[in-house]
Amino acid sequence: MYSTTLQNESPPMDETQLVREALTDANAFAQLYRRNVTRVYRYHMAHTGDTKDAEDLTSQTFMAALEGLASFRGDAPFTAWLMGIASRKRALFFRGRRLELPLEAATDIPAPGLLTEQLVGRRIQLETIVRALNQIHPDRAEAVVLFYFSGLGHAESARVLGKTEAAVKMLVSRGLQDLRERTSLALEVEQ
Repeated sequence: MYSTTLQNESPPMDETQLVREALTDANAFAQLYRRNVTRVYRYHMAHTGDTKDAEDLTSQTFMAALEGLASFRGDAPFTAWLMGIASRKRALFFRGRRLELPLEAATDIPAPGLLTEQLVGRRIQLETIVRALNQIHPDRAEAVVLFYFSGLGHAESARVLGKTEAAVKMLVSRGLQDLRERTSLALEVEQ
């Protein structure tokens, strides 16, 4: 059952220690969930474009993580391990489906504290980026989504993609270059 210790009683644990505790303590897993739920949700939202699908996939990701927690070896960050699960859940979801405008719905997530004009401006920018992401090589787009939407570092993204860190840095760099070219052209046309 739940631990009766007070929160903030001790300094935050590193993820490897927290995973070990999560094997027997629901509060420890809840802490892992809180630390990672936003990035997993954004990842799924960026790919599905649907709130319900993103929520379902996020739930499935964490259920699979809970069930497979004992298999986490700690040789990579927990976040990379978790995003690997998210990537497999996404692949299963899209098996046999046609992907349409995968990142568009991620632009619908409002940012707290922004004025309406700022939200509209941000929406236009994000729609331009989404269109450009749909036009670049899928490996580059996935690397950019993992790095920017999910907030993973190069090393963690490399683990998820099954590539070297140098390869991911190159994919992100070239993906950003492709995006710059496409978004600058799109912005020139819109003006």
